Amino acid sequence: MQRRNWIAAAAALAAITPFLASTATAQNWPARPIKLVVPFPPGGLIDNMARLVAPKLAIELGQPIVIDNKPGAGGNLGAAEAARAAADGYTLLMASPPLTISPALYSKLPYKPEQIVPVALLGRVPNVLVVNPASGINSLAELTALAKSKPGQLNYASHQQGTAPHRGAELYKSQSGAFVTHIPYRGAAAGLTGLMAGEVNMMFDNLPSALGLINGGKLKALAVTTFQRSSALPHVPTMEEAGMKGYQVFAWFGVAAPAGLPAPVAQKLEQALERVASQPEVKAAMLKAGAEPAWANAQGLASFMQADTAQWKKVAAFAKITLD
Repeated sequence: MQRRNWIAAAAALAAITPFLASTATAQNWPARPIKLVVPFPPGGLIDNMARLVAPKLAIELGQPIVIDNKPGAGGNLGAAEAARAAADGYTLLMASPPLTISPALYSKLPYKPEQIVPVALLGRVPNVLVVNPASGINSLAELTALAKSKPGQLNYASHQQGTAPHRGAELYKSQSGAFVTHIPYRGAAAGLTGLMAGEVNMMFDNLPSALGLINGGKLKALAVTTFQRSSALPHVPTMEEAGMKGYQVFAWFGVAAPAGLPAPVAQKLEQALERVASQPEVKAAMLKAGAEPAWANAQGLASFMQADTAQWKKVAAFAKITLD
């Protein structure tokens, strides 16, 4: 009888040991500095948002957050480094669109998407559809009607195959039925310059990049690409309001981690990020940079990422976009 009791007790202890270990890990975490991998060079929007959030998160967690820029392959190299890291909470990834776009566009990736798990969404950046004011086009409906009346004669600018302006325009084409020719430029600035010079007819670009030209009257905004209007352009309708139901495209940023992160650590991190995201000075800094605060927990971000990947897989198939 005593032997059976001892065996039962040992089995029970074995069953709860992982739970006790993870609880202890969460209680002690973080015990040393945390690395935040940013998969882009210094100075861009994602890097700027990482540097905005990192010191605030460090205060919440009581340990330094060290920014580690790992650019290359459209954000895939940084994601791969995070994916290979130990799932102990000491390596995090500044999550951004490549996590949902790359699986749709690249035939091979240096990591598996399931190796990275979302922790929280922090904000988003709308795109905007712009035309030359001299074109006389005043609405999305007018643009679509003109494009359909002249198949292939209208064109749009982008700054590389598979980039946001390219994908946004191809999504527009797939939903509107209009055929517009793609004209790639070397950089977003060159594309906007081409649009102002009358070399192309339209362009989807991120709002911070185009906002000054819109406010200066050099470009005309027809619609923003989020479901809600932008506070920076409250008079400009959304694509859905302008007649394109279900159209939504935006850059986004948040935090992700290697898969296998202990649940207590993930919960503690998510709660700390929520406190950071709710700070008025953080929200104000995001708005000043052209981003919009947009909080979502791990489950909410996971649902968005799944839907976003599915959307871009459809667009990639429609436009025959593949990157290697």
